[in-house]
Amino acid sequence: MGKILLKLMGWKVVLQGDENSLNRCILVVAPHTHNMEYILGNLAYWSLKKPLKIIIKDAHTKSWYGGLVKGLGGIGIDRSQKNDLVNFVAKQFAKDDFSLVITPEGTRSWVPKWRKGFYHMALAAKVPIVLAAGDFKRKIIYLGYTIPYERIASATFAEIMTEIQEYYIKNDIVPKVPANWNPNIMGNDSESKD
Repeated sequence: MGKILLKLMGWKVVLQGDENSLNRCILVVAPHTHNMEYILGNLAYWSLKKPLKIIIKDAHTKSWYGGLVKGLGGIGIDRSQKNDLVNFVAKQFAKDDFSLVITPEGTRSWVPKWRKGFYHMALAAKVPIVLAAGDFKRKIIYLGYTIPYERIASATFAEIMTEIQEYYIKNDIVPKVPANWNPNIMGNDSESKD
């Protein structure tokens, strides 16, 4: 179904790595400037028949449509409580194989730098970071560039962030709302080690 819908919409998926890395990873999706990017990402995953999950406000999983949200991979989190999301995610990976969608910007609005949780989740769960992006200028969904767990564990946070930033700049990604995208994902923390 995903392939058909993407084709009807004029989009294509460009796989930039081993498709098997999509079975178990932290899937970093950026830019995140509009809900359409999430929809396109889901369609891309469906077209590849890969397991996908997303952390979402538990209000969505507890509502009348909660069964649908859970069926689409939603994992409800009570955001009013302090949560240890890093260890929660590591425990989820200990039980099952899937890709966990993370939007490090944390919002669809412009941000000065990314949040670091995705990096710590990958370390704790011992899974790779896989990059994904929707390019609205070319109507391409890039998927699959992989930073293996071994590299994440041996490199500094700044080195990993530099690699990710260079990926998005090199691919010249144009999001749905360009004014909401900051390709300088490290802000002024480029020397940060963690």
